[in-house]
Amino acid sequence: MAKEWSHGLFGCFDDCGTCLVTYFCHCYTAGKNAEAVGDSCMLCGLATFVPFANIFFMAQIRSKIREQKGIDGTFINDLLATCCCPLCMLVQSAQEVKGGPGGMAIARS
Repeated sequence: MAKEWSHGLFGCFDDCGTCLVTYFCHCYTAGKNAEAVGDSCMLCGLATFVPFANIFFMAQIRSKIREQKGIDGTFINDLLATCCCPLCMLVQSAQEVKGGPGGMAIARS
């Protein structure tokens, strides 16, 4: 049986804290998502400011999260979600990293 995302793409407000942080500082959430899959948070965070590279890097991180969590999908779907609504995609990925309701804990480590 195929596993789905625990939160829908437009379920941003399931975790208002992550939603607000992502809205005002998307590079932080992108970096934390990258860090969760073992990639460089700095490189991904900076890539969010480079046109077209940002779409590729964020879709790649989403794809890695999806694969780690065993969620069905393809890189093309990840790319489309990133193009459609990048902030919602970042929040959805952050919520999946946390692994349950309430999303990702955005805090200093």
